[in-house]
Amino acid sequence: MTNVVQIVAVAVSASLLVTVIDLVHRRRLREEYAFVWLIGALGLLGLAVWRNSLDLVARWLGVYYPPAVLLLAVILAVFIVSLYFSVVISKQRQQIERLVEELALLEADVRASRTVASTNVVPNAAGERQQAAGDAHLG
Repeated sequence: MTNVVQIVAVAVSASLLVTVIDLVHRRRLREEYAFVWLIGALGLLGLAVWRNSLDLVARWLGVYYPPAVLLLAVILAVFIVSLYFSVVISKQRQQIERLVEELALLEADVRASRTVASTNVVPNAAGERQQAAGDAHLG
């Protein structure tokens, strides 16, 4: 890796790290999701700063083409993040279903209380109005 490529890689990794921290600070990204991005940005920054790290890991794993290790790491990270987000989505779906059920029960209670309130507020109100109108007409 040439010095120019290394400088660009460090700049891009550092800017990703700063962007994630800024998004968390402005509350546009939750901390639980930021952790994954911070690990990724720090990993990229480590690879950019320490030039031979990919070669050492490839040699340790017995891989002859070091960029293949990077591809393997990215695929593994995507699978882990996908699994994590699937768990989060499943949990949110359960919460939504529970909230929909609670909302339906509350709406049923409101409808029932309106029905009871309209019949119990002034009993026989219609009959009294008719009698009062008839009395006024006769009088």
